[in-house]
Amino acid sequence: MSTTHDLLAFDLGAESGRALLGRFDGDRLALDDVHRFPNTPVRTPDGLHWDVLRLWGEIKHGIALARHQPSANLRSLGLDTWGVDFGLLDRTGALIGNPYHYRDSRTDGMMDAAFARVPRAEIFAQTGIQFMPINTLYQLVALVQQRAPALEIAQTFLTIPDLFNYWLTGRKVCEFSNATTTQCYNPIQRQWALPMLDALGVPTPIFPEIVQPGAVLGALLPGVAAEVGLGEGLPVIAPACHDTGSAVAAAPAAGADFAWISSGTWSIVGAETPDAVVNEQSLAFNFTNEGGVNHTFRLSKNVAGLWIVQECRRAWARQGAEQSYAELTALAAQASPFHALIDPDDLRFLKPSEPGDEMPDRVRSLCRETGQPIPESKGEVIRCVLESLALKYRWVLEKLETILGRRLAPIHIVGGGTQNGLLCQFTADATGRPVVAGPVEATAIGNLIVQAMALGLVGSLAQGRELVRRSFEVTTYEPATARDGWEAAYARLVTLVEHTGK
Repeated sequence: MSTTHDLLAFDLGAESGRALLGRFDGDRLALDDVHRFPNTPVRTPDGLHWDVLRLWGEIKHGIALARHQPSANLRSLGLDTWGVDFGLLDRTGALIGNPYHYRDSRTDGMMDAAFARVPRAEIFAQTGIQFMPINTLYQLVALVQQRAPALEIAQTFLTIPDLFNYWLTGRKVCEFSNATTTQCYNPIQRQWALPMLDALGVPTPIFPEIVQPGAVLGALLPGVAAEVGLGEGLPVIAPACHDTGSAVAAAPAAGADFAWISSGTWSIVGAETPDAVVNEQSLAFNFTNEGGVNHTFRLSKNVAGLWIVQECRRAWARQGAEQSYAELTALAAQASPFHALIDPDDLRFLKPSEPGDEMPDRVRSLCRETGQPIPESKGEVIRCVLESLALKYRWVLEKLETILGRRLAPIHIVGGGTQNGLLCQFTADATGRPVVAGPVEATAIGNLIVQAMALGLVGSLAQGRELVRRSFEVTTYEPATARDGWEAAYARLVTLVEHTGK
């Protein structure tokens, strides 16, 4: 009888978190769902924060639950989260305040404040990262501008997964894939962009050592192990700690010329490259270079993703009409095609909606401003968003192919957004290429693959992707043969993007 290796993956996204037990028998990988929990931000008088202490409690609870799974024999655990956000530690190693949420308004105007000290082109040359107000760099510039006491007493900067890894192991390091999301890392020199940070007034001694995906960070701290009912010695392994890095590692691709979309709250559209692509074209198109597994980079661009749908659903629920995502998607499927379009990356969609300023009204407002029919029903609003997302994916894909000088196909969509079959089909129709959707839990699976590589159970990333193909079903969506409607809609989308400057 073959030995089964049990590896535990924590995957924390912007809306929810999960703990999945990966059971690898040497041939296939199977998943056991151990624990799921919401990730709900908390607003206080000083802004919007992540509730990291509650999340830390959920992580420990997940480890305890995994220990009690039938026949479980844990070999390791790894954790990934969203990017850009961070915590600061004082000289005793204590967390200074609750980490802010990237959608907090304190970064408003901070990009311009940064450009006043270091030109935009120089920041890109130093970091190769897409300009977005949510980036860590502008969060830090906000602290500098405010002369925040937290920054004055900080001794260590840790991104969110690094903070949890510190609490798990006691080791203060930043993992490569998440460090690259900060716009504080130089992908050419492969180290923190210290001269740029110094020019912006950010204290550089706070930035710690960077480790690669697959690094064994150490054993679970004895106190944590005792609390969750484990013996000492369980290794904690850094996967690609940025969730997109882990998701792309699990793309079941067989060749090199594929595009990928990590689909969830955010949609990230990109390709895998051996080195960062930092040039005039990637700057002009506002692309990003984020780290991946095996020292690779992900040349990509963020698109608003299903965030707009999530916020519409929350808005309607506040009004007493709560419906599932599946129900809203069914309504969208019944609505008329190409009624109205939006640029999903218009800045009005970035912040959470609230009473008096709800997301469906923001969608209608942009349609009104651009002289289009107003989507009134829920189905019309959701269809407008989904069609617009698919068309924006095409816009990004064409720019990506221009930068790389080659055609990319098929498109691998991974992550929770693969469950929206309508969006997957729209993406195939809009781009005119096959879309391979799945696996749904790609982020956790990529996390597990890197753990398996670190333990010597899987020999390479290519072997890990082959393991994904053997272990999980995917769905292929072929583009419609008649695409005239999509071509006309794409021309409208391009005009909208030029209108918003995105």
